[in-house]
Order: sequence, then C-alpha cells, then structure tokens
Amino acid sequence: MNWQFWKKSTEKEAKPKSKAREWWDAILFAVVAATLIRWLIMEAYTIPTPSMENSLLVGDFLFVSKFHYGTRTTTTPLQIPLTHQKIWFTNLPSYLEWVKLPQYRLPGISHVKREDVVVFNVPPRALNEGIDYPVDLKTNYIKRCVGIPGDTLSIRNKQVYANGQPIGVPEQMQFAYTVITNNLISERNMEKLDLGPEDLTITERRADGKVGYTMWLTKEKVDNIKALPYVVSVSERPADEDGLIPYSSYYDWYGDTKGSKRYVHWSNDNFGPLWIPKEGATIAINDSTLALYGTTIRLYDHNNNVKIEEGKLFIDGKEVTQYTFKQNYYFMMGDNRHNSLDSRYWGFVPEDHIVGKAFFIWLSLDRNASLIHKIRWSRFFKLIR
Repeated sequence: MNWQFWKKSTEKEAKPKSKAREWWDAILFAVVAATLIRWLIMEAYTIPTPSMENSLLVGDFLFVSKFHYGTRTTTTPLQIPLTHQKIWFTNLPSYLEWVKLPQYRLPGISHVKREDVVVFNVPPRALNEGIDYPVDLKTNYIKRCVGIPGDTLSIRNKQVYANGQPIGVPEQMQFAYTVITNNLISERNMEKLDLGPEDLTITERRADGKVGYTMWLTKEKVDNIKALPYVVSVSERPADEDGLIPYSSYYDWYGDTKGSKRYVHWSNDNFGPLWIPKEGATIAINDSTLALYGTTIRLYDHNNNVKIEEGKLFIDGKEVTQYTFKQNYYFMMGDNRHNSLDSRYWGFVPEDHIVGKAFFIWLSLDRNASLIHKIRWSRFFKLIR
C-alpha cells in the first residue's frame, strides 16, 4: 500500500514544447550561432565591382577570416543581428547610437602583410553615402595591401616598390587601354575575347563609323585584341593625375578644400615616395607633412578638436610642431590598377578599420553568362592569394 499518497508531489511532469516554441528556440539558436561565427571567425562577402580583377571577379562569393588579424569588438551593441548599415530591403538604420563603446581588437594569429588581400571599412565619409557611420559599420572594401606601417612606398612606371624593393605583381593584372575599332564589337566577339560589361566602356563614336573604347585588359588580352582585323589601334591610357587629393592639398573629406597649393605632382602610375604612418613614429609638422598627413591626423588618429590653419596644426587649441601617430596605417590598391578607387585617391587605411583577410572563394556566378554557364565551377573553394 502506498502510504505517501497524502504527500504533495514535488516533481512536475515535463510538458512537451509546442511547435511554435520549438521553432522559436531553433531560430534563436541559429541567429546567435551565426552572429558569433560572423563576428569571431568568418564572414561571407560578395564582389560587386571589378577593382580586383582578375584575382577576384564580379560575382565571386568569398569567406573573410576574422581570426587572422583578430576580431574587433563592436562600438554599437544596439544593432539588429546579421545586419550591417541598414535593415534588410529598407533604408532604415540597423543600429542605435544610444550606447557607444570603445573598440578593441582580440588577439589574432597574424598581422596584415604586404600582398595580403584585405577587407576593410573604407575611411572617408564621402565613400560612405556622406554618413558618419561608426567605424565597424562603414562600407566594406576589398583591396590588396601594398604598404605596411613604416614602409616608404613608391610607384614607378606602374611597378610598386616598398622601401626601394619591387613587390610581387598579381597574376593577370589589368591596366587601361584605348582601343579604336572599325565598328561596334558584337556580343559574340565579346564572348570570344572573354570581355564583360565591366571590362570596357564606349568613349567615342566617330562620324566615319569608328568606335573608341576604354578597356581594362591583361597583357595576354592586349596581344589578342591587337591581332583582330577590325581593330585599328590599341594604346595605353595616359596616367591619371586627377583625384589624388590627399597628396595635393589640405583636403577635408567633409567636402571643403582647405588650400589650393599643389604639393606633389603624382599620378596613379608614378607615385611617391610616400612614408606610411606607424604607431609611435613622430613627424615634424610643416606645410608638406600636413598636406600628406593632415587629414589622417585630424579624422582618423583619435584626436579631438583638431584644426589646420595657415600651415599649422592645433590640437585642443595648442599649436603642435611635432606629432606622434597613435595607430598603424596601411596602403591598399586594387589589382585592376586603372579601375580601382583605392589609397592613391583617398589615403591610408587605419588599423582600426581592418576587418579581416580574404580567405577563399566558395561560389562564383557570372552574371553576364547564360543560365547553364552561369556558375564558374573552376573557382569553387579557390584560396585567395
């Protein structure tokens, strides 16, 4: 006989979860796990522009390692998970700046090296829709690092040098050429030449029917195009001297030019020498150093109340005649050297803007190809070098 019937049971029977609760738990776990993986280990990106061709192609999907250089802590914890700047399919901000935290970087397994392909937050506000995003929410760019802190970088006749030594040239690197043809190139011939819309633009149509193109080509494609019967001429495009603003005058990325004097006459093919700021290094302040480093000191080196007036630097109201940099900086360039908006045009990449190292391609889609040829099978799981 059970003499314990009069006692109240202390154990509760487990109730089965409802289907809705099971789904909610599964979704919550997936979101948390994906957020942690995306933040700590690896994040997926896609290539939207041809600035890294032919190392990376438009339509490449790649994973970027966060653990190589060390994961950054977020500055805006009040953010919708798995978003960047905006809520999906809207123009609404995905974050609130009610709480702002200092940024730190966790230990990584390596440092940014020359020739690494790096994802970073592009610094200037002008390239971030004119919005002052928090550092970790600025627009993501991908380029190749050609200069590390303390390097003296120069470009002579398209070859990049670091500290007087030539650095490696990416395979199938592209440059810009002017191509004149007897008539428009047909789509069929474009396919034979392996040229897509991102590889060329029509620049002129002459009265005699001839057509002028700007094409971004490898050396091999230049030789192939020169041999075509309908091609009149192929010539290298002149070097670009426009837009090298950070090295020309005092320039405010908020849109105001602070001086009209041109301090250097560099081009995208012949550039420098330019020293890249290194944490702890000190420079003298004068007209020329302010032209090269004034924007960096004022906007990116964690200073408050910085002014540049009449060739002088003022921090917190006091004139500074020497300046010591507070963090490291890098110089980034696209492999498609004449079709890349990079450090030659907008300046250095601060260390706190570095996101991670491009690791490998997991999918590649050719948006210009027919359905059966759309997948580039040869690029699956290709390591990025």
